[in-house]
Amino acid sequence: MKSETKSEIIDATNRVLCKHGYAGLTMQKIADESSLTTAAIHYHFDTKEELLNAFLDNLIERFTSKLASEATDPRERLTAFLDAVFSSPNPDVDGFPVAIMELKSQAPFQTLFRERFLDLDDMVREIVVDIVADGIDEGHFEETDPNEVAGLVTTTINGAHARKVALGEPLDETRHVLETTLELHLGWNPGSEVVA
Repeated sequence: MKSETKSEIIDATNRVLCKHGYAGLTMQKIADESSLTTAAIHYHFDTKEELLNAFLDNLIERFTSKLASEATDPRERLTAFLDAVFSSPNPDVDGFPVAIMELKSQAPFQTLFRERFLDLDDMVREIVVDIVADGIDEGHFEETDPNEVAGLVTTTINGAHARKVALGEPLDETRHVLETTLELHLGWNPGSEVVA
């Protein structure tokens, strides 16, 4: 499949999910949001589930690239990580949070979605575990269980994004609460990185 065609279908799927939700997602609405016909979309994706799996691939790839950091100091890596997960997207350009919430709402009924979101959570937890363990090893963070901190951070991120989408609550409020909690657990003061 041409990457431009795939991108157009994925972008149209994002717009339809944000406008109509999962229940309103149809190949016709995706076609209406793109320059393609339903036949052309079906040519590339046999089923709605196959299309949504590709859509999830795209979202996870975008999220993963957003988390990439070249910093080596664990304090800088933690700050970069929090910057990435708590940055407010422009809803007119990026419906990522709404689309994710729509698909997460289907996870209890769609094994594939549930597995993909479990993989995403595992990836986020691993990143946090690595940052915390490195920070402890290097003497920047107090001794604590990196897995417990990762569980707390992951749960807070999920809750923050759910509250942002459902209630319009600003992400920076939750980030501040999380940073205060991490100060207690890690002895980390946000912004304390030493710039060389």
